Amino acid sequence: MTAETSQTLDRGLRVLKLLADTDHGLTVTELSNKLGVNRTVVYRLLATLEQHALVRRDLGGRARVGLGVLRLGRQVHPLVREAALPALRSLAEDIGATAHLTLVDGSDALAVAVVEPTWTDYHVAYRAGFRHPLDRGAAGRAILAARQKPVGETAFTLTHGELEAGASGAAAALVGVTGVEGSVGVVMLSDSVPERVGPRVVDAAREVADALR
Repeated sequence: MTAETSQTLDRGLRVLKLLADTDHGLTVTELSNKLGVNRTVVYRLLATLEQHALVRRDLGGRARVGLGVLRLGRQVHPLVREAALPALRSLAEDIGATAHLTLVDGSDALAVAVVEPTWTDYHVAYRAGFRHPLDRGAAGRAILAARQKPVGETAFTLTHGELEAGASGAAAALVGVTGVEGSVGVVMLSDSVPERVGPRVVDAAREVADALR
């Protein structure tokens, strides 16, 4: 038996998804055509979403995603971080290096969870909230590489000295997690990454992906 749903809520969510997929916004007419409803319905949907700051309209009348969406989005990181921590702890202790979960934030890579090993004499300090361009460092490069690979294929990326002199990194992208684009990796003080680290990072990325599904 099909669950009862709200048609109005469904349409409002579809509006947000359509606006999120465009950089230049959409007019009422364009939204009306895409949704298959009349303009009056679209006006009402936009007015309601504007009241909650989820949509804004520019001077030209084009609707865009509003800043209220950011308040909702900020709550995603703690949930993702909590789900990833067990796999990150295991990875950090196993490798003896700082493990991290990194997510895409615009054109940057943003570290949202970091776990340092407990038994090493020294390790790289890496903090949650650290961001860097996607095309620098293993975490970002792994994400970019995954965009070019067939769906479901996972591989690791290695870098040296791109973010910190003397530090090497290994990372693997999260695969098959709807709405989340990121990677799991480690960073260590070494000239090269030991052979077993890459496959271990891939395993950790799969564990995190499973926890997020």
